[in-house]
Amino acid sequence: MANPTAAMLVIGDEILSGRTKDKNLGFLAERLTEAAIDLREVRIVDDNHKNIVMAVQALSKRWDHVFTSGGIGPTHDDITADAIAAAFAVGIDVRADARALLEHHTGKMGIELNDARLRMARIPDGAVLIDNPVSVAPGFSIENVHVMAGVPAVFQAMVGSVVPTLAGGQPLISRTLRIDLPEGVIAGPLGDIALKHADVAIGSYPFILNGNFGANIVSRCSDRAALDAAVADLMAAFPEAREQ
Repeated sequence: MANPTAAMLVIGDEILSGRTKDKNLGFLAERLTEAAIDLREVRIVDDNHKNIVMAVQALSKRWDHVFTSGGIGPTHDDITADAIAAAFAVGIDVRADARALLEHHTGKMGIELNDARLRMARIPDGAVLIDNPVSVAPGFSIENVHVMAGVPAVFQAMVGSVVPTLAGGQPLISRTLRIDLPEGVIAGPLGDIALKHADVAIGSYPFILNGNFGANIVSRCSDRAALDAAVADLMAAFPEAREQ
């Protein structure tokens, strides 16, 4: 049986402008790999209601899970929650349980629960809250979409709340060979081996070290025997290969 699939939707003008460097994709990819959920697609969209709606609808129809980051804070340009509600054609309003979390937190901190902070308690109808142990303001899941903050520490905490609750598949095993030859030299035999071992994902990742060209050949499969057979053929074809 194939592993469950996932996509990530990164939301924010600041990512597209280069002002903010995304730090969430790599973290999510690692956690999903550990859970045997295959991350298949990543998109980045601006803070535009229509674009977010279209992206969410497309991704949620194609993949088993969608993880979004960004746009659920207290400012005017935090429009993700409204866009998610529109994508699923449901209402959105301040919800009692989300408000209670914020009231408790702001009371403990001695700060006002003003209208801006209350925006973070606006949750689409039918959504389930995602715990936020870092700054309390919750994310939420609706159907197969998990909506999370963009701040890396908060995003990571929310991923930690959600991913363990999802059903995974068969974990992948990987082996890496380093070959100190240019890709143009190894491409032919490598392609033949990849065709022979179709159940093993074989990727070539080139590098330049001290002016010399080489490639790391990464083989991945959930079946140890199939993986070992592919690696054996690689090592036979490239005697100079070294396992990393």
